[in-house]
Amino acid sequence: MERPRIRHVAIAVPDGEREKLAEYYKRVFQMEEKDRSPNGGIYLSDGHICLALINTKRQEPGLNHFGFQVGSIPVIEEATQTTAQDNVPGARAEKWIRDPEGNRVDISEDGWPI
Repeated sequence: MERPRIRHVAIAVPDGEREKLAEYYKRVFQMEEKDRSPNGGIYLSDGHICLALINTKRQEPGLNHFGFQVGSIPVIEEATQTTAQDNVPGARAEKWIRDPEGNRVDISEDGWPI
């Protein structure tokens, strides 16, 4: 199996602030907008990593989670001895798990818009 790679970091941002924050990352770090989700998420990329600015309807503002692109979700489930949870509709990752410290980690075989 190919080595899993960190491919995205997600920041929860209130509705009225997402557009402004996206413009900041585009201007300062020359990130490119790649996509928008139906629930208001804005996906930016530096060509390697996706920065997802997601809504805060169900979570506190701030760093929310990060995600790995993997060759096989079942292999990750076996390595972690857990069953990955289905992601919410419209999410880019198919599944997610929690690490031993409780941090959410998205896992995707298809990846993110880069």
